Amino acid sequence: MKKRAFVTLEKVKEIANEIPTPFHLYDEKGIRENVENVKKAFSWNKGFKEYFAVKANPNPFLINILREYGCGCDCSSMTELMLSNALGCKGSDIMFSSNDTPAEEFVYASEIGATINLDDFTHIDFLDKLVGIPETISCRYNPGGYFEIANSIMDNPGDAKYGFTKEQLIEGFKILKSKGAKYFGIHAFLASNTVTNDYYPELARILFELAVEVRDKTGCDIRFINLSGGVGIPYKPDGEPNDILKIGEGVHKVYDEVLTANGMGDVSIYTEMGRFMMGPYGALITKATHEKHTYKEYIGVDACACNLMRPAMYGAYHHITVLGKENEPCDHKYDITGSLCENNDKFAIDRMLPKIDNGDYLFIHDAGAHGFSMGYNYNGKLRSAEVLLQSDGSFKMIRRAETPKDYFATFDCFDILNPILK
Repeated sequence: MKKRAFVTLEKVKEIANEIPTPFHLYDEKGIRENVENVKKAFSWNKGFKEYFAVKANPNPFLINILREYGCGCDCSSMTELMLSNALGCKGSDIMFSSNDTPAEEFVYASEIGATINLDDFTHIDFLDKLVGIPETISCRYNPGGYFEIANSIMDNPGDAKYGFTKEQLIEGFKILKSKGAKYFGIHAFLASNTVTNDYYPELARILFELAVEVRDKTGCDIRFINLSGGVGIPYKPDGEPNDILKIGEGVHKVYDEVLTANGMGDVSIYTEMGRFMMGPYGALITKATHEKHTYKEYIGVDACACNLMRPAMYGAYHHITVLGKENEPCDHKYDITGSLCENNDKFAIDRMLPKIDNGDYLFIHDAGAHGFSMGYNYNGKLRSAEVLLQSDGSFKMIRRAETPKDYFATFDCFDILNPILK
């Protein structure tokens, strides 16, 4: 598979004349086509709902596109709850999946009617003392050990800080029911960024069988099962993307085998995808500004790890297209670097690319999720603008770039920086 940029060099130059690089660019057409496929994949389930993981990309313009298709918001913090509420998400449109949760966040989630997904057994009493137990409540399950698909270890839930054990979840449901809860949900996240059509069906079987056991042992009315996220994208060009239609078929098959067969054919399926919903449909656009010839060949660009930290933080691979040179041979080996005072500020190491000249525009792929949202201000760097490439080919800015005044704004209650803040 060859990764292709969703924008031309000519269009990037047009945008850059108005909005200087670096900027994050999003493909509205791709986002819409993808969410339509997700809905189609799970259309067999009457209560299906995708709760977009706000942490992946908290831009209200992008979230509103998903909301047009009935998506809700998966939130994990106060500000994500506030953002979702401000956009008009109410009650069951918001799933609050948090951990080590501050009291004020539980209180606010309760005030706006969000569905609360408890991460720990001790949070039952904590929530009860704060606001009482709501009629609808969910709990997060952690099966422990290793999670495997076809004898291949996908992740290690037993080492994760999240969720109830099975014994805790069963006892917890009994307690919640005694405290007035009427409707229950089960949630789990067992592996991150899986690129296999088997992940959701395998997870679904675990949760569906658990749901039957929990119902039988507690008598609780289980209304929904939340498969959470974990459906990933292939960052490398030779990767095979997930087929969401096949994934939906796989979950449907397990649903009928386990839930329908045990009289639970009315349970709603929820998902909380972030990376799959937005990742491939965003890119970091940056311009080559310097070249350096020492022990290696370096290309310096006007973006840095503050704009996309995954390569620096995880050593993550992000494919790079040199716009306008897509058909030229990749016969130059480069490190692509930013200007931070950190040697890990590199978007690529020893990457074979076409010859890059100063002024060339680089399209860094798959930055639509956990890209801008993980930005930071080290070295006084400022977060970039965000731009939407609209379905009709036009573009609009959906977040302006930060300014020095934004960076210094938390000193506005003092006199020490008056010359800057005035």
